Amino acid sequence: MVGVIERVVGSVRVVFTDRRGGVSRPPYDSANLAHHVGDDREAVEANRGRAAATLGIGDPTGWAEVRQVHGNTVVRVGPTGAGGAADTGGNGGSAGSGGDADALVTTAAGVPLVIYTADCAPLALVADDAAAAVHAGWAGLEAGVVERAVAVLREESDGPVRAVLGPCIHADRYEFGRDLLDRLVDRFGPQVASRTGTGAPAFDIPAAVRAALAASGVDDVDDVDVCTAASPDHFSYRRDGVTGRQAMFVVRDRRARGSR
Repeated sequence: MVGVIERVVGSVRVVFTDRRGGVSRPPYDSANLAHHVGDDREAVEANRGRAAATLGIGDPTGWAEVRQVHGNTVVRVGPTGAGGAADTGGNGGSAGSGGDADALVTTAAGVPLVIYTADCAPLALVADDAAAAVHAGWAGLEAGVVERAVAVLREESDGPVRAVLGPCIHADRYEFGRDLLDRLVDRFGPQVASRTGTGAPAFDIPAAVRAALAASGVDDVDDVDVCTAASPDHFSYRRDGVTGRQAMFVVRDRRARGSR
């Protein structure tokens, strides 16, 4: 069985998988859900089938996902999958199911929005009539992916926005170059600069996510507080190099108010 952390926020179910309970062989052992990392395709399909069955989220062919590129493009997703890019944000082109983007927003019920990570932050955003899934690494954070996703979500739904931050690398394990760190401090504030366990400069991704959310007027944040690089149950690119990816699923309930 695939291991999970689950939250229910209003009419939205948010599920974070880990690396347990799959069939992939090392270095992808065992529940790698991503096709783009070099794992055997049949193993990935088997893992996806197990995840779908365990979580009760339907056929993986119905998952809404994109090619994550560490940018700020947000894609609107309808009842039958992803549509055009809601905001190209300077990335150019258009995005759809399988296109280049790092956030998905939907008002549709029963359509799983999926983000894959192995240190970057998976972030769920929930409003009364819509939900979003965001992939936020340092580059996407700097580019404003969180703020753009909140803005598109608010175009679809009035009222407060709540957030759930999933497993990601924490500052204790995330050594960072000083020049780039200074740039991110200028962008988000001094709270994003930290130190690793050995005293080296570090970037605090959860602090940057919270800063980006606060800049967008979102202060209701549930952080599951798991460091991927410190957890043997999670994939971590910084720790392992070649490795698999866990997933975040964001699904609006079919009985949700305003679903379409």
